[in-house]
Amino acid sequence: MNFLRKILFPLAFLYWLITYIRNWLYDLGVLKSYSFDIPIIAVGNLSVGGTGKTPQIEYLIRLLSEKYKVAVLSRGYKRSTEGFILADEKATASSIGDEPFQFYSKFPNIQVAVDANRKNGIEKLVQLQDKPDIILLDDAFQHRKVKAGFYILLTAYDDLFCNDFILPFGNLREPSSGKKRADMIIVTKCPEDLSELAQQKIREKLKVKQQVFFTAIQYDDFVFGNDSQLLVSEIQSESKVLVAGIAKPKLFFDFLKNEKDETLVFPDHHDFSKQDCEQILAQANGRKIVTTEKDFVRLNGLLPKAQLFYLPIKSKFLNSKNIDKTIIDYVGQSTRNR
Repeated sequence: MNFLRKILFPLAFLYWLITYIRNWLYDLGVLKSYSFDIPIIAVGNLSVGGTGKTPQIEYLIRLLSEKYKVAVLSRGYKRSTEGFILADEKATASSIGDEPFQFYSKFPNIQVAVDANRKNGIEKLVQLQDKPDIILLDDAFQHRKVKAGFYILLTAYDDLFCNDFILPFGNLREPSSGKKRADMIIVTKCPEDLSELAQQKIREKLKVKQQVFFTAIQYDDFVFGNDSQLLVSEIQSESKVLVAGIAKPKLFFDFLKNEKDETLVFPDHHDFSKQDCEQILAQANGRKIVTTEKDFVRLNGLLPKAQLFYLPIKSKFLNSKNIDKTIIDYVGQSTRNR
């Protein structure tokens, strides 16, 4: 893969030029961005995944849903359907995508919708009789056709955008200069003991004027199945099979794995086939199967309920006081001005 990327290095300049011109035309107003009379928070990244968008969206849901009617709008990556869909009791991971289905399953008090055309999706949501007070756009930093009121840019601690290069040589979807559109930058997947000095060095390395916050992954104390739950401390010592179809599964494996365990890695957003399930069951040989929450919504119903468990995660801010206030102030001011 590294050799192939080196061969494709000249194409990176062409891709850089295309994305730069596209952003420049949006900045000039030649390409039109549409604004809406509703608070919209867009969460995204400059890279092609693995920055922890799902836990960050869930953090915002928990922060805002007690006071406001929250809607999450995603494109529904790899879903089997097209167009706008508002999730209801008929929704599945296949029909709306794994991450939107996870949001819908975990937070029954919010609205979850999917539409590749975010402008159309927002228009549909605000036309609902029970319309939301605020819309969270999932993975929409490059979706310039819609102008959100507040942009949150994520970058992973071990893969900062300032150390990366544009596709196909690197993993950036656009030049790192796109960071200027962000209202807030969050460095995700940090060590929990990251010092203030280390945080300051990262701020200097990113070379940004915006507020920079830092999060760590916080794992639940339990793994959950359909009908039961087990202490993580128990499952960590037990022989099992760990299954992951996410962009960067290393932290998940490192947290649960012992020397007796086996791991199976599938591509991000993998659509598990009958053959995949047979492979997983053969590898497990009667042992428990533990997977990520995102994979569970796709594997649930395909593997025996008694064997299948998932480990929930949350985004834990190393200092959440200012970020909560900043977001709540934005939403509060926007709703008062409507």
